[in-house]
Amino acid sequence: MLSTSIAALIYLLVFFGFMFGMLLWRKHQRKDRRPFPENLKLLRGPGETQRKMVARLDETIGDRLMLALCVPVLVAGALLWITTHLSGAWQAAGLIVILLALFATLYLVARYLVTIAEESGNRYLGYFGERIVAEALEPLKAQGFRIFHDVPCGDAKSPFNIDHVIVGSSGVFAVETKTRRKGRARGGFAEHEIIYDGQVLAYPWGEDRHGLEQAQHQAHWLADWLAQLLGQRPPVSPILTFPGWMIIRRGAGPVNVLNPKEILAAVLPRGAPVLAAEQIDLIARQLDARCRDVEY
Repeated sequence: MLSTSIAALIYLLVFFGFMFGMLLWRKHQRKDRRPFPENLKLLRGPGETQRKMVARLDETIGDRLMLALCVPVLVAGALLWITTHLSGAWQAAGLIVILLALFATLYLVARYLVTIAEESGNRYLGYFGERIVAEALEPLKAQGFRIFHDVPCGDAKSPFNIDHVIVGSSGVFAVETKTRRKGRARGGFAEHEIIYDGQVLAYPWGEDRHGLEQAQHQAHWLADWLAQLLGQRPPVSPILTFPGWMIIRRGAGPVNVLNPKEILAAVLPRGAPVLAAEQIDLIARQLDARCRDVEY
């Protein structure tokens, strides 16, 4: 049993040692280089923040799984030591402690992995929802609108991002996307509808204001930031959108709550332009500089 446990542990150490060494060797031996400049930075895509979080969580799950695979080897070594160095009541007590520690460790690891997996699933749902909204906004480009995704905002102490910013002759629009799962509906409510009365969102399961204050705060921040850079405060309208939901509007409020397919009609100009072409270009250049931070 001792030789088996030691062999398993040595195998794991040698395997990962070889993998790490091979990666370093291949990196050192490569003589080719990227076909684009080293300092090239791309614009952020829709859901960039969520995509990075999903990748980070998936890496965490992989790391924890590898650690979990080492637990049986450590337990086998502990059991072997107990059976060879202890006897009688001490041996029985040691075995009980080790087994309890094993079950507790497995429970905690499993619980942690399930929590991380659920968070990863929720993040990916949000990422996919932002992709849905981005596709719904694409036709606006043919109308001369400029669109930016996952715009980083705030400062180092309180960072946040605006999911989508639309800039065109009808003004600037800050779009917040909320991708919410559907569930059982209360009596008198449809499971695919959200009712907005201008103040509160009524979901099939209950009411709240989740997303309304956030959309307003983001629009105010964006207007303040643009005013500092441009010397003028452009109008910024907050939009809250829910992919996959039908929105029933029963009142007007400070935030326009829409299905992604309704955004086009809501932002297209209906009269005299709010922003001139020069203003649109100036705002777009500022947003481009802020969003161009995706590196290889």
